[in-house]
Amino acid sequence: MSSFFSRSGLRKFKKPLIIGLSIVVGLFLCVGTYAYLKRETLLNKAVSKAIVLAKSQYNLNVNFGHYGFSGFSAVNFKQITVVPEDRDSLAKIDDLTVDVKLFPLIFGKIKIAELYLNNGNINLVKKDSISNYDFLFRKDSSKKSDNKEVDFAGFVNKLVHQVLDKIPEDMAVRNFNISYKSDTSSVTIFTPEAKIINKELFSKIEINGKAAVWHVNGFVDPSDERIDLKLFAENNKVELPILEQKYGLKLNFDTVETVLKSVRKHGKTLDIEGNWSIKNLLINHPKISSDNVIVPNASVDAKFIIGKDFFSIDSSTVVKAGLAEFNPFVKITLRPHKTYALKLNIPQQKAQNILDAFPVGLFESLEGLKVAGDIGYNLDFYFDTKLPDSVTLNSTLSPSKDFRIVQYGKTNLQKINGDFVYTPYEKGKPVRDILVSDANPNFVHLENISPNLKNALLTAEDPSFFSHRGFVEKSIKQSITTNFKSKSFKRGGSTISMQLVKNVFLNRNKTIARKVEEMLIVWLIENQKLSTKSRMFEVYLNIIEWGRNIYGIKEAANYYFGKYPSDLSVGESIYLASIVPKPKSSLYAWQSDGSLKPYLHGYFNLIGKLMAMKGYVERDSSSYGFYGVRLRESLRQQIAPADSLATDSLNEDSDEDIFKFFNIKKDSVTQAALKLKEIFGGKKDTIEKSAKELRQERRQKRREARNKE
Repeated sequence: MSSFFSRSGLRKFKKPLIIGLSIVVGLFLCVGTYAYLKRETLLNKAVSKAIVLAKSQYNLNVNFGHYGFSGFSAVNFKQITVVPEDRDSLAKIDDLTVDVKLFPLIFGKIKIAELYLNNGNINLVKKDSISNYDFLFRKDSSKKSDNKEVDFAGFVNKLVHQVLDKIPEDMAVRNFNISYKSDTSSVTIFTPEAKIINKELFSKIEINGKAAVWHVNGFVDPSDERIDLKLFAENNKVELPILEQKYGLKLNFDTVETVLKSVRKHGKTLDIEGNWSIKNLLINHPKISSDNVIVPNASVDAKFIIGKDFFSIDSSTVVKAGLAEFNPFVKITLRPHKTYALKLNIPQQKAQNILDAFPVGLFESLEGLKVAGDIGYNLDFYFDTKLPDSVTLNSTLSPSKDFRIVQYGKTNLQKINGDFVYTPYEKGKPVRDILVSDANPNFVHLENISPNLKNALLTAEDPSFFSHRGFVEKSIKQSITTNFKSKSFKRGGSTISMQLVKNVFLNRNKTIARKVEEMLIVWLIENQKLSTKSRMFEVYLNIIEWGRNIYGIKEAANYYFGKYPSDLSVGESIYLASIVPKPKSSLYAWQSDGSLKPYLHGYFNLIGKLMAMKGYVERDSSSYGFYGVRLRESLRQQIAPADSLATDSLNEDSDEDIFKFFNIKKDSVTQAALKLKEIFGGKKDTIEKSAKELRQERRQKRREARNKE
């Protein structure tokens, strides 16, 4: 090896090296000379090909008033027009000069060195469902699908570099206008001047005829794959009225900055690192919150990792909002089947900083809340669409020992401990005021309510209410599984605590913010022990809806059975528990003779057996009072006569909904027994016997119905 680098060794290879380099340089010169001499011909062929391609694939009529070289590698175009067939004119440019880099061009890459544009106009028009830009979304039917799997890392890497390659190192744009007009909205974006000089970008953008003036300034270095751009408005906020016109989304901000730090390909994965920040962001959308949501200051220092079949946000990503910060991890795998992984780590930090980081206007009841101490949070979620029953969900909120509420905000979270007025709403309008107090003759204390009703409702709605801390992770996981399988929202994971908070403390707007606020208030009430479980259950029973304009257990007991809450039987209690999820359909369960429809028979059996296993009632072979429940005489005239065939059909599948509730296959009694044992405990022999009895009773009921028919 040393001899190779010796003087004699260098002399030995000097001549071949010189010859080799000379040949390479000669080839480049020959190719360059040939290209230079033939460049007009090559340009004519390229332009002609582009015109034909635009017409054949996109039905676009592209015309050039004049084109030709201006300099060694720059091409100048004049009077360019683009008109889709039978559509409004799409684009017109008076003068465009593009200079590409020659060395990358040899290897088939087009990198723009310089770009100069004078007087350009792009006109986007959409009338009804027809637009002059729909060709952008049209699939090319001439290309046959080879069903090859897409390499997402390669695709994104190619896309990113195509964008970077089209950013010129020098640029001067004057009088460039983009307009959009549809049946419902319109916007114009006019750029009187934009330029890149020594990698510094300066621009001025006028929106809707100087209604607003924006600037995009910063640093661009496409060769080094680095970008740092800042968007802001003159003496005002950056607003996007077209979003409000089209989607009802109001959005504005002071400044947004984007920084692309690096794009690196490592084997089969692509790493993209960057930073994004925003100041004084305002969002308003009815599905997010009923009020303006304001984020004063937020930033994301992110690392994206893209593989052949997955996208992820790395756990090294740091999100900052005010003085609080946290680390998210997201990974979506697309092949061979979809999986979703989400982790969130909020390190132990001052609880008030986290509270202050919440956007203003997002959580109305918590605004002004003051707390002391530290808090941390960890979330671990994993969902495999191939194995929907194996959801992973671990959520842990960890307060320090000195964590406490110092001052309540707009809402006193302890108000349920005293007298207060509850106002139910329907379709956004208040129904009536309900006084939760002894002064209300319909208010009933917990000890004056039948144990049958309390136990039936707990069994059906929230069996572990008196032992959990507001949430039941197992129930939430079952809800995710059930909703995924049904492809719709069929089951919620709400506990009694969550239902109570939703009714007493929150508005009735169904928004994302309200759901998050509900969970936060539940956690505070349960973990800070702001109220006792007994008081929460008492208030819950006195305010929930049990039918049309029927609120509270005293009204319900009297309305359906003409009884006091203390006198309710097991069967009557199970019925009342059954209508809590859908109270307005309560009378549908009855037949005109005042008896219950057969489809509820399975529900009574299951809830009754669960109650018996917990020791709430004695075991009962007559369906736990199902046949003894009778609707109040005065209500029976409102019930239409039952269709015997429909009734029998319903009876055949009487347990279907119950098994779905526990995510059990239809008619799989053994699975039902095992599930009951898993949830509630109990001796194996007792459970198997219950399953057998349940099966026999269903068969007997079907025989009786067929004989009667």
